[in-house]
Amino acid sequence: MTLASNLRENKAVYAVAGAGDFAVEKLREVPGQVDRYREQFREQVRETVERYRGEVSRYQERVDAKDLPGAAVAYATHVGTRAAEIIDELAERGRKVVNREAVEVAEITGAEAKPAAKTRTAQPRRGTGAARQTRSTTAKK
Repeated sequence: MTLASNLRENKAVYAVAGAGDFAVEKLREVPGQVDRYREQFREQVRETVERYRGEVSRYQERVDAKDLPGAAVAYATHVGTRAAEIIDELAERGRKVVNREAVEVAEITGAEAKPAAKTRTAQPRRGTGAARQTRSTTAKK
């Protein structure tokens, strides 16, 4: 298999390509969102701080230390499951990006989107047989 075909079959390559495509898409949205959220954020922070000051102390009294290990296991399990889902989503997105780019490159170069695998024919080795034995015996003398 060639390097290109190995990369086409690798899920990690697709996940990286999908993550890159997703990052570019989200980065293009950032400048407009920054301005819009700046003012909203300041107001919401003030309101939230005032609202939750009293609730934090009330919840601190209700937390039981015996429940923490079970909650940690449940949280870790959920995070692992969600991470696997995200990687699968990014791999699918990357597969689409890679295939789309491969088609564009093929159109530019005039080749097919998926080149056929080249078959190699067996060729006789040069320097085999009696000539090789003669050289090896001559070198030993």
